[in-house]
Amino acid sequence: MLPAPPADLDRVREAQRAVPLVPGDEQDCCARLQRRLGFPSRDVSRTWLTFLRALELARETDAGFSRTDREPTVEHLRRSFLDHVLLAPETLAAVAAVTTGGEDDASTAEMDTDSTAETDVDSTAETDVDPTAQRGASVDAVFGRIREAVPTYEHHKNPDTWESIWRDRTADLLGWLALLGFLESVDVDADDAADAGADGVADAGDAADGDRYVLTDRGRATLDAEG
Repeated sequence: MLPAPPADLDRVREAQRAVPLVPGDEQDCCARLQRRLGFPSRDVSRTWLTFLRALELARETDAGFSRTDREPTVEHLRRSFLDHVLLAPETLAAVAAVTTGGEDDASTAEMDTDSTAETDVDSTAETDVDPTAQRGASVDAVFGRIREAVPTYEHHKNPDTWESIWRDRTADLLGWLALLGFLESVDVDADDAADAGADGVADAGDAADGDRYVLTDRGRATLDAEG
């Protein structure tokens, strides 16, 4: 379960602090999260509680749920997100594949037409420019890349809606990866992606406004390190 990406990572710290130190049952913990963070429903609170467990910021014991003493630093969140959130690494790799392989839902025909219309000199000048990489990977293109990796149990759990559910999940995964500095969002018509923050963490508000993504230097380095 993955919550929609918040405005900034401070929300993760606030959510962790809302989980009690003394273990409580799920209902009490969800009520506490809803009350302290203003979540609209218990379902949203439950999703956040599950997410905090995945990030090792909360734990479940025989006595109930409680927060851990682990600090939600950016580095910890980055590592835990890729290690424990379903299809997070695959989503990052899919963005790389789309933006380098030219298999986004961009119009290939338009690119072919443009290239043939250029003079030989202009065509040579454009050889090293990848229009798809400039435009970024769309949610649909990334979902198309990870669709086959969605676990079979997800198909059985929601046989009629799993694709739409996971298309939305893909959008959330991309938003979180942008928030954590692995990706940055780009406007469809923008010539260049917006610069990432000084610490490599993108502003989630910017990510939410766009629906196409490109790798940051951190994202590329992470994929290179994973081989």
